[in-house]
Amino acid sequence: MQRRILIVVFPGFQLLDMAGPADVFGTADLIVADGGYAVEVAAPGGGAVSAGNGVTVVAGALGEVAGPVDTLLVAGGLTVPEHVEDRELIADIVRLAAGARRVASVCNGAFLLAEAGLLDHRRVTTHWLSAGELGSRYADVEVDPDPLYIEDGDIWTSAGVLSGVDLALALVARDHGHALARNVARGLVVYLHRPGGQSQFSTPMRAMTPRSEPLRELQAYIDANPGADLSVPALAARAGMSERHFSRVFTEQTGLSPGRYVERSRADTARRLLEMTGLPLAAVARESGLGTQETLYRVFRRHWRISPGDHRRRFHAKERREP
Repeated sequence: MQRRILIVVFPGFQLLDMAGPADVFGTADLIVADGGYAVEVAAPGGGAVSAGNGVTVVAGALGEVAGPVDTLLVAGGLTVPEHVEDRELIADIVRLAAGARRVASVCNGAFLLAEAGLLDHRRVTTHWLSAGELGSRYADVEVDPDPLYIEDGDIWTSAGVLSGVDLALALVARDHGHALARNVARGLVVYLHRPGGQSQFSTPMRAMTPRSEPLRELQAYIDANPGADLSVPALAARAGMSERHFSRVFTEQTGLSPGRYVERSRADTARRLLEMTGLPLAAVARESGLGTQETLYRVFRRHWRISPGDHRRRFHAKERREP
């Protein structure tokens, strides 16, 4: 039997929060022979609903949705703060969640789930820009702003916008296995589904772009040369600064200490090597500048919340080519 997916939207919702997951489930339904998905979109009042970018979709009336759904997924959008006060919308979410096998949100749609009391005493995530507000507004919710998505029992939450695709691929993998999720990703020509523990930020995204041209060049040098001597003395000499002055200026202009930036950059390099090459773990550790397998394991777990071996088994390029 098809699994019924109900995506909840509202005026001003983020279109990709709906369209990304909808296309993942729709593509899976085209591929899988049995037990695919039936996607529905519903909104308060139903009818034509305008997304935040002006595109209009036609949705069913949320209050008229009857019968259990398999997955209740709530979109986010810039207008979420207005809709948190919509008692009818929140009541419908509570009603439908009670009969759903699992409940999920994309981006700041987590606020609507929190308002419905569904996130109490749960570990969740949301867009990094909204994480602080979510945690302060709902004291019983444990907010982790870093992961792409989090599964806590039957509640799944994801970060901003395109991470909704990662979340939907994870749900497909849970239902039908990673092979189908890989094929869906191939069909949509998107990055093979990333693990939920992966940070919302790659190293360049996690750091600010320095104002100083020499520091921008140094930042690029670090990312391109993970195996080089990237100690503070070596970097300070390359930047033509004293060690103390370099550390202060680098931290001020990037938001990360030199040591922290280097470790994250090397962790990014190790991830790419695990995904794109067949190098043994000892060689990955050397090539990424992490030195030993023990350091590789420790740093990789800290940044990606998965072991290097497990990451390779799930996300190596060879696996992506499997039919």
